[in-house]
Amino acid sequence: MEQAKIIKTAIRIRDLVFRRGRNTILDGISMDIQQGSIVAFMGPSGVGKTTILRLISGQLKPDEGTIEVNGQMVSRMSDRELHRFRRNIGVLLQDGALFTDLTVFENIATPLREHTDLPEPLLRRLVMSKLNAVGLGGIEDLMPHELSGGMARRVAFARAVVLDPGIMLYDEPMTGLDPIAVSTIRTLMRETNDALGLTSIVVTHNVTQMSQLVDYCYIMASAKIAGEGPPQELNSSTEPGVNQFMNGKMEGPIPFHYQTPGTPWGLLD
Repeated sequence: MEQAKIIKTAIRIRDLVFRRGRNTILDGISMDIQQGSIVAFMGPSGVGKTTILRLISGQLKPDEGTIEVNGQMVSRMSDRELHRFRRNIGVLLQDGALFTDLTVFENIATPLREHTDLPEPLLRRLVMSKLNAVGLGGIEDLMPHELSGGMARRVAFARAVVLDPGIMLYDEPMTGLDPIAVSTIRTLMRETNDALGLTSIVVTHNVTQMSQLVDYCYIMASAKIAGEGPPQELNSSTEPGVNQFMNGKMEGPIPFHYQTPGTPWGLLD
């Protein structure tokens, strides 16, 4: 008899509240993100998607509620504990955020130099293995300005995974890329996640890419979760807010016009 697969929660968020001045960015958010899954945070600009990433990584602290990552209560960590904790988190930003005055090799090596005391020969082997894994072996001596947008994003991806993190956070990782580069990055994300058993969170506005990549999705609006579920379920949802966002409609419960400070709409994405 086949044993049932044990589902483990990697990230548990409960009753999360985050404010910036008079603005409530997140209001009572609760989520369970399964280990090994790729989850998308979607919604209009300014609803707090990136803010949740910063809360998960400990860059911000919640006003109320808790964030637990792999059994560790991030919202209560000291600065020293956070430094150790972040070694297990990889981050890929939408512009790649490569260090412009460092070579490709040194960009990828930076996390290893910061968090480990590996001897140079081993460090070099690790960097080159990650560079080869993203299909860019041989460009280690190039500078960021010599790379195309897609190549730069793949170098940033290699840097994000060089420490073999358990959690990956992506903030609009495919923005500004051509269709071939988008397909390449999406494939790297899926294959790396599955091969290493990572847990990945993707902030994105792209409904099509979300449907092709992620296992589960949260749609956020007005500081709360407007809808959640597998992409195929959300694509056919009749819930007004979900239907409006998934189909790009101007008319619906999600406001089009800017909301003045003091309303639930925040100024952080």
